[in-house]
Amino acid sequence: MEQTAHNLQQQVELYGEPLGEVVRRITGGLGLTQGGLAQVIGLSAPMLSQLVSAHRVKIGNPAVMSRLRAVSELTDLAVSGGIEPEHIAHELDGIRAATGAYTRPTTAQLARSAAPGQITGQAAGQPIDPPARFLRPTTYPGELPPSPSARSVVREIQDLFRAVASAEEIQQAAAAVDSPAIAELLLAYGTGRTADALAHYEQHHG
Repeated sequence: MEQTAHNLQQQVELYGEPLGEVVRRITGGLGLTQGGLAQVIGLSAPMLSQLVSAHRVKIGNPAVMSRLRAVSELTDLAVSGGIEPEHIAHELDGIRAATGAYTRPTTAQLARSAAPGQITGQAAGQPIDPPARFLRPTTYPGELPPSPSARSVVREIQDLFRAVASAEEIQQAAAAVDSPAIAELLLAYGTGRTADALAHYEQHHG
């Protein structure tokens, strides 16, 4: 029991809440089974079960963590009515196909910054065609891929930090370095909120 409690606390430090709560919120909000969620994010069902029960602490693959974050955002959107129910399965397929960094945003992510009805088609009475997908964009010879959004880049960096170290370890590393700028970077992306990390990114990314 003591080890489980310790592991749960570590998950809170890494992810802001126990992974079991994240998974229960997603499965309840989207009507998925735990095995179905494991399939979407690219994790084995037994491994996800160990994370939910806190027998394991963290998700070691940043791409899996990125897909879990995307499914969590889709859940929030579904619960708030920001996406039509018939589009959810399509979005999950897109998340399942995503490989991690530098991916095109989901319809759910676009909806967060869109005017009401813009994504779901409520204003025009039609769903968007084709729906945005959380996939690597298609490019042709001589073309550059679309630039990822600042928020998606920041979240990839956060996921990478949190996949390799706990919040306590990152704080210790920040305290040990001589450079205030490096310490600030470690804390902003390793332990801070996404909004704080985004502010840091926008301040320093020219």
